[in-house]
Amino acid sequence: MRVWLSVLAVTVLSWLMKASAPLIIGPRKLPQKAVRVTALTAPVLLAGLIVTELGGKELDWTQLTGVGVAGALTLAKVPMLVAVGAGIVVTAVVRLTVG
Repeated sequence: MRVWLSVLAVTVLSWLMKASAPLIIGPRKLPQKAVRVTALTAPVLLAGLIVTELGGKELDWTQLTGVGVAGALTLAKVPMLVAVGAGIVVTAVVRLTVG
């Protein structure tokens, strides 16, 4: 339940930030560097939420490894289903080998 409330809060904050920019800036254009930083705000907040939820009280490195592999494959433009499947496989293999 807490995860979904956090996701909802991040979504609402993202919408509010995106809606407030035209009201504050008006017809002026933002510099390209500011646009890139603003576009990365929501994904960074979501990544922080995922890492925090994965860690909890005790960090599970096997899950973090799988999520990292899935994220890296997504950045490499691999289809989402393949990236998630690879993350699951890597997590399972790491758990089997490490114990």
